[in-house]
Amino acid sequence: MASSSPLLPRNDGSALIVGGPTTVLDLGGLRIVSDPTFDAPGPHGYLTKTEGPAVTQDRLVDADVVLVSHDNHADNFDDSGRAFALAAPLLLTTTGGAARLGAPAKGLAAGDTHTLTRPDGGELTVTAVPAVHGPEDGERDPDGDINCQVVGFVLSGDGLPTVYISGDNASIRTVTEIARRTETIDAAILHAGAARIPGKFRERPVSLDSVRAAAAAAILGAPVIIPAHYDGWAHFTEGREVIEHAFDDAGLTGILRIADHGTWLPLKP
Repeated sequence: MASSSPLLPRNDGSALIVGGPTTVLDLGGLRIVSDPTFDAPGPHGYLTKTEGPAVTQDRLVDADVVLVSHDNHADNFDDSGRAFALAAPLLLTTTGGAARLGAPAKGLAAGDTHTLTRPDGGELTVTAVPAVHGPEDGERDPDGDINCQVVGFVLSGDGLPTVYISGDNASIRTVTEIARRTETIDAAILHAGAARIPGKFRERPVSLDSVRAAAAAAILGAPVIIPAHYDGWAHFTEGREVIEHAFDDAGLTGILRIADHGTWLPLKP
């Protein structure tokens, strides 16, 4: 991928929220971009984007891998994000998404792993983990998915912080399962914002609301929690102030890392 703009300087061991769900993680000498959305504000079918990205895609063309929790919805994978992901060396996503997108996509079901070689000779392992994109009692399709097939990711490697990226998950039960199966989680990128879609699931959240995000943080026990996916689209119903209030109510302000988009946040305390 070629770029005419200066690349975003790397900041190893840190994460940066671009806007919406889109997150840049520099980890072990690798650059990872999750759920790329780079379009300008405007309508995307029944969804409306209200803010553009804090960092444009041409500054991130050195990405080593792109993670897509699901390709079905524009707020996680808009037109510019799709072009960006398909130009990357590797795209990890759901099994259904990989079949739809083709190369360079590789599909991962929950529990599957993919290992990348780090510049220092070590390895970074990406593990797909479950996600439930709606209320627990939502109608399931023949594959057992609510809304659509979605995965989260756990990134791990020797000498690196273990990072959980939730994807669009609304299920505390699922977070509990991931915490139980993962020895230590050092940082979590939680898709919060209480996304609600008119006419679906009685307009109950299809992603974590603020109270559930704080509960998820308590369950995970991670010393660093970075919220994402809480603004930039009209269907998000709880923004930064509500998230901060919920973490304060839970006595968890000390682990919350939230800042203006485009700001690097350390993945370790």
